[in-house]
Amino acid sequence: MIDEIPTQLAGFIAKNILKERSRAIGLDEALISSGLIGSFCLVDLALFVEDSFGVRIEDTELNAATFDTLAQLTALIRSRM
Repeated sequence: MIDEIPTQLAGFIAKNILKERSRAIGLDEALISSGLIGSFCLVDLALFVEDSFGVRIEDTELNAATFDTLAQLTALIRSRM
């Protein structure tokens, strides 16, 4: 069974941030530290997470320590659900 959280996150990032619908994003692929996602896009991603999964993301969490991979972000979402 495919986990829906990282699938939804990857789809949002590919479509809305990278503008590359067919772009595959791996669970452990660096998003922020690699420069794939810039700091301005973090707010869009955080809003998507809050709206889609009903969790609260603090402004201080918008960094590579929390948001750098789909695996990290998925773990954060699960811990708050």
